[in-house]
Amino acid sequence: MINKKVANVEEALKGVTDNITCMVGGFGLSGIPENAIAQLVKLGIKGLTCISNNAGVDDFGLGLLLQKHQIKKMISSYVGENDEFERQMLSGELDVELIPQGTLAERCRAAQAGFPAIYTPAGYGTEVAEGKETREFDGKMYVLEHAFKADFAFVKAWKGDAAGNLIFKGTARNFNPVMCGAAKITVAEVEELVPLGTLDPNQIHIPGIFVQRIFQGNHYEKRIEQRTVRQRN
Repeated sequence: MINKKVANVEEALKGVTDNITCMVGGFGLSGIPENAIAQLVKLGIKGLTCISNNAGVDDFGLGLLLQKHQIKKMISSYVGENDEFERQMLSGELDVELIPQGTLAERCRAAQAGFPAIYTPAGYGTEVAEGKETREFDGKMYVLEHAFKADFAFVKAWKGDAAGNLIFKGTARNFNPVMCGAAKITVAEVEELVPLGTLDPNQIHIPGIFVQRIFQGNHYEKRIEQRTVRQRN
């Protein structure tokens, strides 16, 4: 029997050291691996290069790592609601590579599939394409973008089993699935870790072959970036 289950987040993050490159799933604050991020903060890991759509908010998500200057470079598509991210970027304290959102997802997916690079029309004719190879296909110009190379991918799923099979829910089906298997080691934290054979094979979004470690997460806050409610009469 394949068993990729580990006891806790401490065991799941064994081997994480300073100066690694890591992918971090989630979109805004939706579907972020809260437990893994908290453990990175606790360990005091420094010099991180983080590949993530954005960096959370000032006091939550990757913003917690930015507060302690544990991230040296952010590769993302959106500064978001994070004032500290903006401040560090503008001051030069933080190296930032902004990438079109679809390109960010596809560079993760290319790494997952074992492709070295992709061609995309996004960014052609802008500073995004400066210094990169371009090529024409059927009369349209494309930019060559290389697949990401990461040491760890930290993702969060709704349900999973000991073999690493994962089911995502709602907005968590954003960057989490394409980051699975896109790094040397994929660590998945789940809200519910179920016995093997429990998950309907037709409902599985990511098969266990893309996951090396899985653990039961806990104490999820699931914060909302901008809470908007209907005005009462």
